Amino acid sequence: MINRRTFSKAVGLGTGAAAVSLAGLQAGARAATGAGEAGHGRGGDKAAPTVPAVPPGTHTSFDRIKQVRAGILDVGYAEAGPAHGPVVICLHGWPYDIHSFVDVAPLLAAQGYRVIVPFLRGHGTTRFLSARAFRNAQQSAIALDIIALMDALKIDHALLAGFDWGTRTADIIAALWPERVKGLVSVSGYIITNVGAQKQPIPPKAEYAWWYQYYFATERGRLAMENKADRHDLCRLVWDTVSPTWDFDDATFERTAAAFENPDYAAIVIHNYRWRLGLADGEARYERYERKLAARPVIGVPTITLDAERDPFTAPGDGASYRDRFTGKYAHRTLTGIGHNLPQEAPTAFAQAVVDVDHL
Repeated sequence: MINRRTFSKAVGLGTGAAAVSLAGLQAGARAATGAGEAGHGRGGDKAAPTVPAVPPGTHTSFDRIKQVRAGILDVGYAEAGPAHGPVVICLHGWPYDIHSFVDVAPLLAAQGYRVIVPFLRGHGTTRFLSARAFRNAQQSAIALDIIALMDALKIDHALLAGFDWGTRTADIIAALWPERVKGLVSVSGYIITNVGAQKQPIPPKAEYAWWYQYYFATERGRLAMENKADRHDLCRLVWDTVSPTWDFDDATFERTAAAFENPDYAAIVIHNYRWRLGLADGEARYERYERKLAARPVIGVPTITLDAERDPFTAPGDGASYRDRFTGKYAHRTLTGIGHNLPQEAPTAFAQAVVDVDHL
C-alpha cells in the first residue's frame, strides 16, 4: 500500500478550493425503490433506513461546482449534504459525467451524507496543472487522482460508489488502499483491468458491444473524438445503445455533453481505451501499481455489487463470475430493465445500495 504522505510529495499535492457558481441543485428528493438491510455500520444495530423514492430526472443540476488542486490536477467537483457528514464519493464513467449522480446526490444528502462527485481527468472543469503533463488515462493514474482529491479535501476514508470507469477506479482504491474505503458500491462488479488478459478474444457478442474500443484504436477514431460534431454523435449513439430502456430527453444528454468540451477529453478517452488493449504505453511511475492490479487482488471492504440487466456489458451468472474477488461483507443485486448508466436510470436503487453498504 502507498503511504499517503509519500504520495503527496510524489505527485505535488496542491491545496485550496475555489467555488464556481452553476445552476441550482433542486432540494429534497422524495420517492423510490429499494429496501433497507439490517447491519452494523454507522447505524450500529439499527437497520439501514429506506431511501425515499425519486423518479429519474427529478433533478437536473448541481448547486455549484467547486475546484481544488489535488495531485497533478485542478479537480472540479460537485458537493451536497452536511460538511461534517460521512463522506460518499461518486465516480462516473464514459461517456458520462457528474450528472449521472444528479438525483443520487440529493437522496444521499438527505440521509446526512456529505456527497462528493468529481469530474474525472479530461472531463468538465477538471484540468491538468501542467501543459506538459502526459495525458495519461491508465487505470492506476485515475485511481491516484481520487486519493489525491481525498487528501486535498482532508478526507481520511469514504464510501466509494461508481460505474464504468468509476467502478474500476473505486475497485482499485478498495483493493490497494482499503484503509481509505469504508464501503464500496460497484456496478458490474470487479472490473480491474489486466492488460495482458485484454489481448485475448472474448465471445463475439461481447466483442460487438465494445465496437468503440476498437474504433478508438484507429486514427479515424481519434479524429472522431477530436471533432466536436463527431464526438457528440458518437457519444449519443453509445448512450442509446447501452441504455435501451432509458427514456432520456435531448436536454439530459446535452447537460452531460458539455463535459466533453474539456480540452483534454479526446486525448484522455483515446489513451484509456488504447492502453487497455495494450496499444499505448502508460507511465513508469505507475508500473508498480499495475503489477499489483494484474494479479487481480481481492477486495476485503464491505461491498454491494450491482448488475444492470439491460446493460450489454453485464456478465452472465448474476455476479458469479466475480464473486470470489470480494472477501468481506457482501451483497449482490441485479436491477431488471436498467441499462449501463445505472445511477441516473435507477437513482433510488443506487442510493439505497450506498446506505445499505454503510450498514453491512
